[in-house]
Amino acid sequence: MDQKILIVDDEESIVTLLKYNIEQAGFETEVAYTGTDALEKASVTSFDLIVLDVMLPGMDGMEVCKKLRQMQVDTPILMLTAKDDEFDKVLGLELGADDYLTKPFSPREVVARIKAILRRMLREPAEVDETHIKIAGLSIYPEQYEATINEEPLTFTPKEFELLLYLANNLGRVLSRDQLLRAVWNYDFAGDTRIVDVHVSHLREKIEPETKKPVYIKTIRGLGYKMEEPK
Repeated sequence: MDQKILIVDDEESIVTLLKYNIEQAGFETEVAYTGTDALEKASVTSFDLIVLDVMLPGMDGMEVCKKLRQMQVDTPILMLTAKDDEFDKVLGLELGADDYLTKPFSPREVVARIKAILRRMLREPAEVDETHIKIAGLSIYPEQYEATINEEPLTFTPKEFELLLYLANNLGRVLSRDQLLRAVWNYDFAGDTRIVDVHVSHLREKIEPETKKPVYIKTIRGLGYKMEEPK
């Protein structure tokens, strides 16, 4: 396995633990101990995934995540936080993280999450036969992980794209938040459906003419979401 993981944490003991277990799982690793170092490495080197601690000296993990997404670095990010706080989790997701774990965590769980994220990225395009999905002005290219709106290219995090693709492949169907959690995130977030709402909000900002009057992704009150062909 040639996949490379960037581990970002300022605690030597945690870095050693993560590095050992991730390499035992067959991945290559590189380490950064500060946010500045992480940003520099992630912007010039191609990684398959970044394990990013929130509490870093100087530039914290939230700021690193935000800056990477602003630079259009779409590498999946698994955030680590010592705070069992919904605000931190939601903020991380809003800034473009793909997943999070709260410390203390099991090294096996970190490896399992890494594998789940990478597996989703490999699996989703392979399951779709269509080379091109078109819904009004929205065009989706599953194999390229690309999409355009009125022929203008769009930028997504991997998780945003997977959610968009799943909604598009279920055009006209009402999907509950729990269904979307299971289908797109591939495991149970214990009812933390705010994660779905955050990602839907991101999609609307990118594809809807007016975010307050969505024509593609409709909210079905009390049920969930539905993607429709705009009338």
